[in-house]
Amino acid sequence: MSKIKSKQTNEEIIKLTNKYVAQTYGRFPIVLTKGKGTQVWDRSGNKYKDFVAGLAVDNLGHCHPEIVKAIREQAGKLLHVSILYHIEPQSLLAEELCKHSFADKFFFCNSGAEANEAAIKLARRASFD
Repeated sequence: MSKIKSKQTNEEIIKLTNKYVAQTYGRFPIVLTKGKGTQVWDRSGNKYKDFVAGLAVDNLGHCHPEIVKAIREQAGKLLHVSILYHIEPQSLLAEELCKHSFADKFFFCNSGAEANEAAIKLARRASFD
C-alpha cells in the first residue's frame, strides 16, 4: 500500500483521480480541502460559495460546531445500524418530523432508488384503498 502524500499539487491530485477513480461524473478542476458554513476552499486557498453540497445528502453546511459535536458524540456510540433494529435518534427524528408536517409516519431510506420504489408502492397501495 502506498503512503498517502498530503502536500500534492492540484494537478497531481487531479491526475490521481483521473487514473484511479471511475469517471462517472465530470468534475470541476479544483481540489477542495476545507469548508465552513456555506464556504469551501481549494488547495490554492481560493474561496467558493458551495451551492452544490454532496449528491444525495442533506446540505448541512460545513463544520458547524454543533453538527461536528453531534457527529462526534454519535460516532462514539453507533455509526450505522440496519433498519432491522430500533434506534432512539431515528424515532425521535420521526416524531419531530411528524409534528411539523402533514405526515403521521416517516420512511427512512438510503437512496433515491429506495425512495422512488417506496413512492411507487405507496401509490399502488393508495389506489386500492
